[in-house]
Amino acid sequence: MPIKGNTKNTMQLPERINAFLALGSFLSRFSQSEAQQSEDFQVEDTFEKLNTLVGTLHHHNGWFTEENVRFSLKSWADALTTENLTNWITNYTIEETKPKTIAIIMAGNIPLVGFHDFLCVLMSGNKALVKLSSNDKLLLPFLANYLIKIEPKFSEYILFTEEKLTDFDAVIATGSNNTARYFNYYFGKYPNIIRKNRNSVAVLNGKETDEEMKLLADDIFTYFGLGCRNVSKIYVPEDYNFQHFFNPMFSWKQIINNNKYINNYDYNKAVYLMSNINLLDNEFMLLKEDEGFSSPISVVFYEKYKDISEIKEKLRAENDNIQCTVSNTGIADEISFGKAQKPSLSDYADGIDTMQFLLKLS
Repeated sequence: MPIKGNTKNTMQLPERINAFLALGSFLSRFSQSEAQQSEDFQVEDTFEKLNTLVGTLHHHNGWFTEENVRFSLKSWADALTTENLTNWITNYTIEETKPKTIAIIMAGNIPLVGFHDFLCVLMSGNKALVKLSSNDKLLLPFLANYLIKIEPKFSEYILFTEEKLTDFDAVIATGSNNTARYFNYYFGKYPNIIRKNRNSVAVLNGKETDEEMKLLADDIFTYFGLGCRNVSKIYVPEDYNFQHFFNPMFSWKQIINNNKYINNYDYNKAVYLMSNINLLDNEFMLLKEDEGFSSPISVVFYEKYKDISEIKEKLRAENDNIQCTVSNTGIADEISFGKAQKPSLSDYADGIDTMQFLLKLS
């Protein structure tokens, strides 16, 4: 679905910043629960169309509930502020050179999961050639069209395609471990960022407050746990009282009312029980002792430790499998409870600075 235009003037960084600031302001009207109507009648039609799209995306992807889509839009509204964009972009020297075409192959596990790559490519002054996942193919083109409405020069910098990718200078591709092998085979000769499976973990010591644990529940259940930044595994002391974990999780008990989620819960529970696997169960989530990281939907793995130093060493060794670590125990690069699905603009996937990669291409 190409977006084309006739503008031939090179865009300047202030123009790009202002356009994304306007987009952030527009998105700020979409809270998690209810969109606030705008008095700006020039964009009212766009506002109503997005409001309708937000409410109907679950028909295209059952995981994209209205609550989750609004959470994603609000997260990007919070990120695209003058302070945040300025603090982020001033870390780089961006020269206005001839733009390169960057192919972006996006995942579709959570709403707008590829938006940060899209933002980086355009803010660096390059052109975005985007191949969307079939699971998330409606939101980003809508926002791209709004960007072009704000700043028509973007029409020469944005192209969505469903065809074979051609005529590009570099690649940013996100997928599974299997698709990463495919990406490496076809795109290895180009400058690239190729991302594989990663998961996030939490390290607990049993001294966390109830408020911290409720925030951990957000880190686990937001987007049904489908994001690489969602906590899929916890490390706990050997004498850990799991009631301390389970009680705050009940703030998310309504998640079981989602048909897709409960189907996964019932299926995983049945499979584990038939295999005589011991489980901890609170009727809407399962805890399974497992050394792995990638737990199924509705399941969180756990692993016990004797000393926090052994976990620090283990996480260092498993660094390539971990997206982020939620903890207050002094783990390297740990983030606070409740922040897993609220990354800043400088929180790059897999720890690879996408902007730096793009700027080195020129």
